[in-house]
Amino acid sequence: MITILFIGDVVGEPGRTALKHALPGLREAHGADFVVVNGENAAAGRGITPRLAQELLQAGVDVITTGDHVWDQVELAPWLDTEPRVLRPVNYPEGTPGYGSVVKETPKGKVAVMQVQGRSFIQPPLENPFLISEKEAQRLRNEEHVRVILVDMHAETTSEKISTGYNLDGLVSAVIGTHTHVQTADETILEHGTAYLTDAGMCGPAVGVLGREREPILKRFRTSMPAKFPVAGWPVRLCGAVIRVDEETGKALDITRISQIVEKPAS
Repeated sequence: MITILFIGDVVGEPGRTALKHALPGLREAHGADFVVVNGENAAAGRGITPRLAQELLQAGVDVITTGDHVWDQVELAPWLDTEPRVLRPVNYPEGTPGYGSVVKETPKGKVAVMQVQGRSFIQPPLENPFLISEKEAQRLRNEEHVRVILVDMHAETTSEKISTGYNLDGLVSAVIGTHTHVQTADETILEHGTAYLTDAGMCGPAVGVLGREREPILKRFRTSMPAKFPVAGWPVRLCGAVIRVDEETGKALDITRISQIVEKPAS
């Protein structure tokens, strides 16, 4: 059995600090063999930089996924070709910088991670995520000979995420949704052995709106006037899931949600 720890969207400095502080304990508590983190909001809530990605990798993260904010920090694009552990959605057109999937060797065998982005109410519109993720999953199984495959489905609508889970059921070990920052309570093992969760939630400020300060957002809703939405402060709610997979068959054995409050570490 291989145990994968997945952490939802990391938001700003509080999210990064909380993750780095909590990760050793989470690894030990859950017996995690492999860690995947969505880092697309790590840089002040929008995108991620090469420096911040390297910090998370050095802290013990094995693979970083992203999403619709992947290009918000301009220095990332030319760097992505040099770091396959930081993914952008697989359904970008051919020739886009970076990688949509990666295969990593572990003491318990190969693990693949794939990033895919939905098309409903999310920008930019990309290639068909159903067709491309299915094709890539088959390639990973047949050409890379990987059985343990985790998919980060970054999408706005629950229906598109749920449909992706069913579409990939039996082809991949887990489909975990990201993007909405609010953890859902529908973790399950699908009929053909794929673990599924509509949204992992976030690793970001617990008091606010999706990790942002609440007053500017309330003002925007009340007045319809533009406003900046700074990242909120501590404490942080760290959310995600632990997936246990049979490394020989690639079928999920168990999925458990995690959600905990992390207080600001003493300086």
